[in-house]
Amino acid sequence: MKKSSEIPMGKKITTVALIGMLAVPAFAAEFITIGTGGVTGTYYPTGGAICRLVNQYKKETKIRCSVESTGGSVYNVNTIKNGELDFGIVQSDIVYQASKGEGAFKDAAIPKLKSVMAIYPELLTLVTRKDANINNLIDVKGKRINLGNPGSGNEATALTLFDESGIKKEDLKFAGALKASEMPDALRDNKIDGYFYMVGHPTANIQDAANSVDVKITPIEGTNVDTLIKKYPYFAKANVPGGIYKGNDADIPTFGVKAVLVTSDDVSEDAVYTVVKAILENFDEFKKLHPAYSQITKKSLLDGLSAPLHEGAKKYFQEAGLL
Repeated sequence: MKKSSEIPMGKKITTVALIGMLAVPAFAAEFITIGTGGVTGTYYPTGGAICRLVNQYKKETKIRCSVESTGGSVYNVNTIKNGELDFGIVQSDIVYQASKGEGAFKDAAIPKLKSVMAIYPELLTLVTRKDANINNLIDVKGKRINLGNPGSGNEATALTLFDESGIKKEDLKFAGALKASEMPDALRDNKIDGYFYMVGHPTANIQDAANSVDVKITPIEGTNVDTLIKKYPYFAKANVPGGIYKGNDADIPTFGVKAVLVTSDDVSEDAVYTVVKAILENFDEFKKLHPAYSQITKKSLLDGLSAPLHEGAKKYFQEAGLL
């Protein structure tokens, strides 16, 4: 978000000192901001990790990076479209919808939206209280379930799954719209029976919930999921690994997408090139910054992109021999 009317994010600010007939640039810097998600999720630390790497080179590049906690995927796309954010972390299904003018963006596609890289897989996870006896997706009927805050990919994906499974919001006893950071406390305090969370694993959010109340990660599987994946190729089956959350020792089947770093055509080629270069040239260090990155490779950064690559990203990936 813009912090000052004097320094628009993603725009070059130049102060010129005139000495005689010569114009000498006295100060030049480019400020970029990455929109993420809730502070207890995986997007926020991912944005922070990227900015730390970019800012290591700020003296040479004159590019400074900051991170902002936001409402999530749909919010990030809209604020990038409006020029209020330069980059955002967004689910690959939401990137696809924004590029094609579908789903939350059915009123208008956003052709300016460009991919930078696909970072890590994130899975739709149904976290429930054990005493709620929710053993499969159909069991959410008549229960108090948090779908996600408006403007989150969380909510969008949960509702897409409901559509494919013959479930309506009205079938729930209560359809919550809490932010990700509010969900573990609501589960602990018995204000909800469960919540959907599209996230990379492990995450502090679910660990917090599992450490304060007995939770069950409920499987999301069946012919409805098979049909969903066939209809929407950006989805893929995956498992939430067993043993990472208290009381859930076995792998739990579900499906997921990729967390994609996106930007706009309006953001400079230099800024995007610098972000990609900072990550790729410190890739081993980057992979250690969060457990969700453990299985990613340099080549996997190009898998699951639902919008065209930004020219700055394309330039670096070509130089690195990855395109």
